[in-house]
Amino acid sequence: MVDYELLKKVVEAPGVSGYEFLGIRDVVIEEIKDYVDEVKVDRLGNVIAHKKGDGPKVMIAAHMDQIGLMVTHIEKNGFLRVAPIGGVDPKTLIAQRFKVWVDKGKYIYGVGGSIPPHIQKPEDRKKFPDWDQIFIDIGAESKEEAEEMGVRIGTVITWDGRLERLGKHRFVSIAFDDRIAIYILIETARQLQDTKADVYFVATVQEEVGLRGARTSAFGIKPDYGFAIDVTIAADVPGTPEHKQVTQLGKGTAIKIMDRSVICHPTIVRWLEELAKKYEIPYQLEILLGGGTDAGAIHLTREGVPTGALSVPARYIHSNAEVVDERDVDASVKLMVKALENIHELKI
Repeated sequence: MVDYELLKKVVEAPGVSGYEFLGIRDVVIEEIKDYVDEVKVDRLGNVIAHKKGDGPKVMIAAHMDQIGLMVTHIEKNGFLRVAPIGGVDPKTLIAQRFKVWVDKGKYIYGVGGSIPPHIQKPEDRKKFPDWDQIFIDIGAESKEEAEEMGVRIGTVITWDGRLERLGKHRFVSIAFDDRIAIYILIETARQLQDTKADVYFVATVQEEVGLRGARTSAFGIKPDYGFAIDVTIAADVPGTPEHKQVTQLGKGTAIKIMDRSVICHPTIVRWLEELAKKYEIPYQLEILLGGGTDAGAIHLTREGVPTGALSVPARYIHSNAEVVDERDVDASVKLMVKALENIHELKI
């Protein structure tokens, strides 16, 4: 079952795209270093943990970064204007609590605000707020006070979220996209006992803004095979037709067939299915018509890399209350371990 304390460390550590050094990078290094032969941080900030072997070179990527906000302007009365880092929907910001990261390990609180509906025009009440209407209230009464609190142009902001259990098998948290995959990356390294592969566990940066870390790290590693681990949409909620749900919580790891960034190598897809059946690991197949993962960058590296991907079904992606099922997480770890143990059988 899921290691709750490790998962808590991983999801609650800060690190929006480009600022992974604020917390999550150190957590990854500390938790994975005892299960590999060497760990390094490359020039873009990717953590590359190498478990040496004589077999095929395999890269497994999960991205460290989370979506968030960046301060673009400080108003005279101390309110902060912000821009999104990654795919942030402005309607998810109103009346939410935030952490404004004024330094590594140091934050102040903020609240997402907009014009109260009571004083809006009737037609405006029906509209979702846009970025011109959003601000962050940190309690400052002036620009000078905000600056004294440590805020500057370029300061980054995350939701104030935490990990909690939800029912018998599920969790709710900030940043499951993609910290749940970082957890799987670490657990795979922990549980991997016997493989002939030369394995590179890579915690990538800046996935949410263009798969950037996966592109540069894959170029340097030059893998024979690539795998990405990420979340995918579980739209198994009231009002969504079954054919549009993509995946369902509790039905197992999702073996990706296609998304907007990649068509996974058909041989790898079939091979992962066969492994899941052989070892009785619950799985489902995923076709995601919107969105992408690090697989999209890995498979286009150099002359091309045969690439597959596993996804963890998640509800309410890109919010401060994402939901996953621990049975899907466990299935993802098991299938990734079995893939590495049997990688010598894969022939492409």
